[in-house]
Amino acid sequence: MAGIESSTTTDEAGRGRIAVIAGGGTLPVAVVRSLIARGNAPFVAVVEGEADDADYEGAERFSVSVEDLGPLLSRLRKEGVGRVVLAGLIERRPRLLSIRWSFRLLAGLPRAAAGLMRGDDGLLRAVIGMMEANGIAVVGAHEIVPDLLTPEGVMTRARPSASDRRDIEAAATAARAIGRLDIGQAAIAIGGRAVALEGIEGTDGLLARTAQMRGHGRLAGKPGGVLVKCCKPQQDRRADLPAIGPQTIEGAKAAGLSGIALDAGASFILDFSQTVALADKEGLFVVGLKPEVGA
Repeated sequence: MAGIESSTTTDEAGRGRIAVIAGGGTLPVAVVRSLIARGNAPFVAVVEGEADDADYEGAERFSVSVEDLGPLLSRLRKEGVGRVVLAGLIERRPRLLSIRWSFRLLAGLPRAAAGLMRGDDGLLRAVIGMMEANGIAVVGAHEIVPDLLTPEGVMTRARPSASDRRDIEAAATAARAIGRLDIGQAAIAIGGRAVALEGIEGTDGLLARTAQMRGHGRLAGKPGGVLVKCCKPQQDRRADLPAIGPQTIEGAKAAGLSGIALDAGASFILDFSQTVALADKEGLFVVGLKPEVGA
């Protein structure tokens, strides 16, 4: 066990302590910091191989593997957890035969097996279902820390031009199309057409691939372009909402893009002030889209 002890185990609404199951990336770190700043005492389950325990200094926490479903639920109940936030990337899918079950979880075995056979969205739904079947509500990070959500409109000094708007529409259409197939959440459009789609490599990989393509074929000599990240149309919004941060700005600049657009109210901008300041420094725009854009 690490971190501080606290007598505050219930939130202001009396619905039980909040736990954060922390995967990779900066979103879970931001969620935990926001909760602590508001006077909560979140309990953090740090997923081994995905998250860094050192990022959660000051919070009560313990390490858990992706196969530790039984021990995890047992520990959450012991800590008086009433609500759980699933935040961050989980790149390694659990191996069904290695999952550590509990007697209470055995009824969920068929659902877990079915989820593992489907994509990320199916697996998340299976995990959420097992949590809630055991009396623990799963809530979205946006419900707990709504201040992290992307606002609508332009947030930077740079603003999208008419050609940028065409790229936004093309990339948003493509991003939602691959989202319906549970492939990814992001797409890049250059010159009014989608040229690259997010796969298992994630947004950073998508941007790096675009940077490599700049000198090839029909992209050679074409300036600008836009990265768009959209919430999957069918996804459960309690987990895996799109997010960007300073690293995304750096990747977009390296890829030669003009800016980034995200779904307003259905995505996160992490380290908001730093992200916007970096975009201003690099001359990129960041814009929150109305839900109907590109739908």
